Amino acid sequence: MQNHTTKYPNLKQLELLVWRICQFFFIEIMKRILEDLDAQIAQERDTQRFRMKEKSPTVINSLFGAIPIKRNYYFDQKAHESVYLLDRYLEFEGRNALSPLVEEVALALAINGPSYRKAAETLEKFLGYRVISHEAIRQHLMASEVLQKARETVHSPVLFVEVDGLYIKHQRQSKRGKEEKSLCIHQGWETNGKRVRLKHKRHFVHDGEQPFWEAFEKFLMDEFDYDPTKHKLVINGDGAKWITACREYFKERAFYCMDRFHLAREIRRLCRKHPRYRQMQKALEAYDSQRLLTELNSAVGTLQTAEQEARLEQLIQQIEKHPQAVEDYRQWLQEQGIDTTGMRPMGSAESTMHVFARRLKQGRSWSEKGVRAMMRGLVACLDNLGLKTLFGRVEAWPTSREEDNPPKCYAEKVTKTFEQVARDNIPYLKNKANLPVYRALKGLVGF
Repeated sequence: MQNHTTKYPNLKQLELLVWRICQFFFIEIMKRILEDLDAQIAQERDTQRFRMKEKSPTVINSLFGAIPIKRNYYFDQKAHESVYLLDRYLEFEGRNALSPLVEEVALALAINGPSYRKAAETLEKFLGYRVISHEAIRQHLMASEVLQKARETVHSPVLFVEVDGLYIKHQRQSKRGKEEKSLCIHQGWETNGKRVRLKHKRHFVHDGEQPFWEAFEKFLMDEFDYDPTKHKLVINGDGAKWITACREYFKERAFYCMDRFHLAREIRRLCRKHPRYRQMQKALEAYDSQRLLTELNSAVGTLQTAEQEARLEQLIQQIEKHPQAVEDYRQWLQEQGIDTTGMRPMGSAESTMHVFARRLKQGRSWSEKGVRAMMRGLVACLDNLGLKTLFGRVEAWPTSREEDNPPKCYAEKVTKTFEQVARDNIPYLKNKANLPVYRALKGLVGF
């Protein structure tokens, strides 16, 4: 019975064991490769310009652990400054001791997660050590800048705009809060089975003293091949004055739609118990503004509270001021000679705001710089834009499927280095072959 055992590691123990071994190998492999690369740079450098001074130690906090390395320190006799050539070739500032991938993952967790603190805790739990604090993540995001894409082609004569505002609480300021104005712009819809998604979607957040619609048109001119004399705009939003001001700014170049989600919700809240409520719904579904006004006027004086009566009166005045905003925008486009095949009703403004509200609200309050940085990060994440980080590096978001492969020679070098490091470095592989851990690790060979 001594040759048999009934004590086996559970899945968690086995997974943790393999993970720690992978961390050990990663650190050793990265250490050897970086120091070999530093030695190669030293041999191939311009010796007339870069004079070697000494070797300087540093520790790089990576996704697999802390990597201690020693790299050469040079004096640039042309620029009259001291440099680490290894850091320059790697596009990395070693004195900050944080790898680009850790910084990228930390920012992604902070933007898509509930808080900076949760992002730091998630990294610590995953890596097994505290790699970065929540305040450091916040400072990195506040110092980052969005890198814009090349100008996008407008594939149709119409651009669709969903606009809304989001009230954000402010910290320790005279104003308790501020409405952040933003919009989503897309070029139509495409279907995949029963799923429908917006084509070429981009986001715009208003920042600065310039009037909202003037700033938006500048954004269109900068980011799209937009021609005001050729392209029409269909703008969907609620009845806020800053939104309806698009009619005065764009005039005949745009059609303003009153957001049907907000409109239907307000009618339901006010007139749900009214006997003509179903007729109001039918009038809204038929895009019949006059019929809808008639039905709403029939409810005047029948509501339970004075507050409801005031809100109903305000709703009626909005529709009377912009009756065409309740009508179908596709009819207006057809009158402009534009084919409306495949166009759908507008109304995704609320879902767009939900993405921002999930991160910015939930009882939180923000400084002016803090909310600017977070909205900048959200737009970069939603539109798959790059960020220029605190270290001066340009990083791609993890959602991007396009990755630049390293040179083939370095891929082969990594493989050979792994073989050298792994050889005789796993104690479990020196034990008896019938042990479960031995068989599990042997199964990873060639994986």
